[in-house]
Amino acid sequence: MRRPAAPRVPNALRGYRRTACVIASAAVLTPLLLIQVSGDDGAQDRRLQEAFEDAAREYRVPRSVVMAVSYVQSRWDSHPGAPSVAGGYGPMHLVDTARLRPPAAAAGPRARAGAGSPPPAGAGDTSAADAADSGGHAVQPADLERAARLIEVPAGRLRTDPVANVRGGAAILAATQRQLGKPLSDNPADWWETVKRYPGTRDLTSAVTYANDVFNVIRKGAHRTTAEGQDVRLSASPGVRPHVARSQGPKRPKEVECPAELSCDWLSAPYEEIDDEGGYGNHDLADRPRDQKIDYIVIHDTEAILPNMFKTVQDPTEASWHYSIRSSDGHITQHIRTKDEAWHSGSQFLNARSIGIEHEGFLTQPGTWFTEQMYRSSARLVRYLADKYDIPLDRQHVFGHDNVPAPTADSIPDMHDDPGPFWDWRHYFDLLGAPLRATAGPDSAMVTILPDYATHEPRFTGCPKSGVPCPPHGSSAVRLRTAPNDGAPLIQDPGRRPDGDDSTEDVNDLGSRVSAGQTFAVAGRSGEWTAIWYQGNKAWFKNPAKHPTAVGAAGRMVTPKNGLDEIPVYGRALPEEDAYPEDVEEQPESPLPYRLAAGQRYVTQARVESSYVPRGSFVASPNPVVKGHQGYYEIQFGHRLAYVRASDVDVVGGAPAAAGPPNAPKDRPAGR
Repeated sequence: MRRPAAPRVPNALRGYRRTACVIASAAVLTPLLLIQVSGDDGAQDRRLQEAFEDAAREYRVPRSVVMAVSYVQSRWDSHPGAPSVAGGYGPMHLVDTARLRPPAAAAGPRARAGAGSPPPAGAGDTSAADAADSGGHAVQPADLERAARLIEVPAGRLRTDPVANVRGGAAILAATQRQLGKPLSDNPADWWETVKRYPGTRDLTSAVTYANDVFNVIRKGAHRTTAEGQDVRLSASPGVRPHVARSQGPKRPKEVECPAELSCDWLSAPYEEIDDEGGYGNHDLADRPRDQKIDYIVIHDTEAILPNMFKTVQDPTEASWHYSIRSSDGHITQHIRTKDEAWHSGSQFLNARSIGIEHEGFLTQPGTWFTEQMYRSSARLVRYLADKYDIPLDRQHVFGHDNVPAPTADSIPDMHDDPGPFWDWRHYFDLLGAPLRATAGPDSAMVTILPDYATHEPRFTGCPKSGVPCPPHGSSAVRLRTAPNDGAPLIQDPGRRPDGDDSTEDVNDLGSRVSAGQTFAVAGRSGEWTAIWYQGNKAWFKNPAKHPTAVGAAGRMVTPKNGLDEIPVYGRALPEEDAYPEDVEEQPESPLPYRLAAGQRYVTQARVESSYVPRGSFVASPNPVVKGHQGYYEIQFGHRLAYVRASDVDVVGGAPAAAGPPNAPKDRPAGR
C-alpha cells in the first residue's frame, strides 16, 4: 500500500500566476495608437526609403549605417507619437530623456508582488541615461531633444514625423563621429565606435553586441514591410568588416548561465520553508538533465513592470521562473539554475521538463514593450539553451505560456494566455536562426500557420478595456470558424468555456485561434478557405493564395488506430500504474474534455516518454523521477499542445510536395 504523498504546495504557488493584467495607463502609454503624421512639408506622403537616403546624404553618414541602426532599433517601424518603454520615438528610436527615471531597486525577499499593476509614467527599469559608464563608452542614448537642436526643428515633430526622426538620428550619428575625432567616411566600417554608442547601452558587452547586430544587418541586408505599410529594403554589403578591438565587460556572477555576448545578472529566487505544515517555495530542486530531460522553453510576458517582478521572484510564497528580460535594452537576469525546476507554467509536469523565460511587458501594449532589443536578447538566450540541452527549435518545443497544455480538465479555464496574439513568432524564429517557412507545396496534407505579421491585422477587443476594439496591429494569430465563410460562428472551446459560452474576439480569448509556426493536419479546402483538425473539430480559416495565412508543411501526424472510434487526449504524459514505487502515490489520469475521433489527424514533432516527479515537499536533494514504459506523442491539438498514448495511434506522414517561392517569408534579413 502506498503512503499518502508528501505535503504539496498549493496550485497557486506552482505557476498559476497572476491573471493577465490588461489595464493600460492610457494617459502615459498609447502603444497601439498610430497617430497620423502631420507637418507642413507633406512628410506623411514621402517614402521612408527616400527619407533614409536623403538623411544619409545630408549628414554624410553611410546610408547602410543609418538604415541598419534604425532596423536594429525599431525594425523601421514608426509608431508615430507612441513611445517605447524606454521613451524612444520613431524609426531611429530617439529617446525623450525627460521620460526616463532611475530604476527601482529590487525589494527584499518577503516583498509582495503587486505584479498586476499597470506601469506609471515613465515606468520600467529603463534609465540608461543615468547609468554609470562601465565600459569606457558614452551611455547617453540617442537624445530626441539634442537631435531636434541639431536639425533645427521642434522636438515634438521628431515624435510624430518619421522623416524628421530619421534626419535627427542621422544627425546624432554624424555628431558622435565628430566627437570621437573620426572622419565622416563613406566606408561603413569606419563607423563602428559611433554605432556602438548610439543606443546608450549600460555596459560594454551590450554595446559590442548591439554594434555586431547592426553590422550583421549591413552585411546581410534586410527587406521588410513596416507596421505603417512602407516597403523598405537595404541591400547586402557582405564585404563590410570593421576592425574591432577585443574588449571585455564586467565579470559575471558564477551562477549565471548565459551566452558570452549577452549582459546577464543573477538575482536569486529562494528555496525555503514558509510554514510549519510542509509548505515551501518558490521552486524545486532537481538535477536536470540527469534526472529529467529538458524538452521545452516557455516564453512568457510579465504583465507587470520588471521591478515588481523582481519582488515576486524573491518571495517564497510566489511563483518563479528561470530568467527575466528587460524591455528597454534586453538585459537578462537569471533567478534559478536551469538544472532546477521553476514554478512558471501552471503544470508541474511541464515545469519538470522546461525552462521559463519572462519578458517585461503587457500583451495589449506590444508597440511599447515588445522591443527589438528584447526580442534579440531573448533569441540569443534561447539559442544558447537549445544548444546546451538539445531542444529542437520548433513551435512544439519553443512556445508561449498560452500554448502550455492544461494538466487536468478542471485546470483549463485557469491557464494563461501570454505572450498573446501580438508576439511576433515569425520574427522571433528568424532571430533564432530557424525561420518558419513552407516545407511542402500548397496542396499538402499539413499546413503551418504563417500570416505576414505586419499586414495581418485581425480584429481584437479588450486592449483598452473589455469589449472596446483594439487599435489595428500586426498579429501572429489567425481566427477559426465553423464553416468557410466570414459570417460563420467562431469555433468553440468546451474546456475553456465549460458553460457553453461562445468564443469571442477578446485579446485574451484563445478559444478560436491558432498562431504563427503551429502546424496542423488539413481537414478540407473550399475556395480561399482551408480547414484543419482542431480540438476534435473541423475549423476553417481564410487562406487566399495571394496573401496566405498558412503555407504547406511536411512531417508526421497521428491518427487513432483502426477499430478505435475515438481516443482520449491528455495534458500530461504520466507513467502507467505499475511504474510507481510503493512510497509514491499514483497520479490519477485526467483526460481533457475533447474528442479525437477516428479519421482525424494531428501533427506531432516528438514522442515523449512518460514520467512523474514527486516534488511535493521541502528536501535537501532532489526526489527521484518516476519513469514509465508507456510512450506518448505530443500533438498540436488546438491553440495548446496535448498528448496521446502511443498505443492508441498510428503515425502517418504528410506527403512533401515541392515548396514553392510564393509562400516564402518576406519579413526577414537575408541569411537569418
